[in-house]
Amino acid sequence: MPYRRLPNTDAARARALEVVLDRQQSINVASRPFPSALKQNIELFLPRFKTAIINSRIAREKQADNSRKHDAYTRKVKLYISHFLQVLNFAIIRGELKPSARVYYGLEEDETRLPALVSDQDLLEWGEKIIRGEQERTRAGGTPIYSPSIALVKVNHENFKQAHFSRKQFQLNVTRYSAEVARLRADADMLVLALWNEIEKFHENIPDEEQRRLACEQHGISYVFRKGERDKIKRKQKLERDSPRFPF
Repeated sequence: MPYRRLPNTDAARARALEVVLDRQQSINVASRPFPSALKQNIELFLPRFKTAIINSRIAREKQADNSRKHDAYTRKVKLYISHFLQVLNFAIIRGELKPSARVYYGLEEDETRLPALVSDQDLLEWGEKIIRGEQERTRAGGTPIYSPSIALVKVNHENFKQAHFSRKQFQLNVTRYSAEVARLRADADMLVLALWNEIEKFHENIPDEEQRRLACEQHGISYVFRKGERDKIKRKQKLERDSPRFPF
């Protein structure tokens, strides 16, 4: 007889339990192949397990969506920060601003290189420095820098900052919901195993092996044939059909 293949995904675990409950609606209690107590346990457990699976899936989808937004905002804010500093340097080269203007933005007076904008923390820190520095410089009477204006830098920096901190929250949500599913997964495996054991025990007196397997499959048990086993069964059945039967 083929061997049982227990469900190996959370969706398959939930489906294995759900199939059994759905089937019980069309049969009477006397024909139920497992105890009522086990049925009650499954009815209490299954909604919690399915809800945990759904919450975990939604959390991952939201995380993926936020990750796409985060990547887009990262590219954009990096452009605005670097372009703003390049324009600052060009204005100094043209003589429109003094080199001391760089100090407002957290740069050395003679530093012409752009800062490293590699990590999220780099972008957060330099965005704040530029926004604060431009406000302080113009408040002191300096002419605002345009193309890009500090308003555009600020908008893109704020979008990036929100996506950055949202990503941390989404990561926490995914971790929390995944842990909940993992905690319930062990219970699901125990219920499926207990259920399938009861179903096979209920049908163990059916003499024909194939009929016994089919009866169990109707209650959701999944069987896997070993290599060549299905052909072997077919040959055996054909031999039995073709063998002569004598009345004595």
